[in-house]
Amino acid sequence: MNWILLLEQSLNGIQLGMLLFLLAAGLTLIFGIMDLVNLAHGSLYMLGAYYAATLTEWTGSFPLAVVLALPLAMLTGIVVEVVALRSFYSRSHLDQVLATFGLILFFNELVRLIWGPAGLDIPLPAYLATSIEILPGIPYPTYRLVILAVGILVALGLYFLVSRTRIGMLIRAGASDREMVGALGINIRLLYSIIFGIGAMLAGLAGMMAGPILSVEIGMGESILILAFVVIVIGGIGSIRGAFIASLMVGLIDTLGRSFLPDILGLFLSSGYASTAAPALSSMMIYIIMAIVLALRPEGLFPPKGAR
Repeated sequence: MNWILLLEQSLNGIQLGMLLFLLAAGLTLIFGIMDLVNLAHGSLYMLGAYYAATLTEWTGSFPLAVVLALPLAMLTGIVVEVVALRSFYSRSHLDQVLATFGLILFFNELVRLIWGPAGLDIPLPAYLATSIEILPGIPYPTYRLVILAVGILVALGLYFLVSRTRIGMLIRAGASDREMVGALGINIRLLYSIIFGIGAMLAGLAGMMAGPILSVEIGMGESILILAFVVIVIGGIGSIRGAFIASLMVGLIDTLGRSFLPDILGLFLSSGYASTAAPALSSMMIYIIMAIVLALRPEGLFPPKGAR
């Protein structure tokens, strides 16, 4: 096995894991604290990418576009929570699934109406479209390293927010016993709006980061949302640490499996069958791991403290 290829694909897997973490961190906050099954989280990821594409075109600067799009993504999440989802907290998960599935259809058509059916591209500035030698003679795209750095900074920021701030204390208390928090005079509605807004901003940031390396198109958040749900099941619903570790696991398994399983299977099977079976087996491994975790630790590998 070529160790250079292994290093590059491992970095690609970690980079995918960071994108998954940005998406899953907001999802696990919303699901774990608000007990809201939000299938429309992928739509917020899509909107973040479209916001970044439009603002990049207007400003001519992708980094500036991201800075401007972040509060816009948070505001979008708060509006969605207040207008469409607030009345569903006491409803069954099935009602929540149906309502947020309707939001997926709504946002897909809204994007089609505003931006049109064609996809958009997000051009990177010249200094991000280069490569950096991570080791002598081994270049790696600068922008993918930026995604790694953003993921790590967000993880540290969330850790500080949840562990060291008053709103973090309220978030942790709400996750353990929301009725008691409400009885103490805390404005639960406002807290939930803030949490949903933070989750939407993180989903939007994931879309912004993915936009330059993927096509910005209608429905782009639906496939990655499935992986995000797998991540929070493996890591533990409501656990930021669990989402971070599980995201890296899923990203590495998926990327390394797609890269090296064809060669491994090629030792026993025809090359055509091996190249066809490898991606399927790579995806299957993720769900097999999820099934094992559910069987052995239904609360996830790293459940939040106080999880019941």
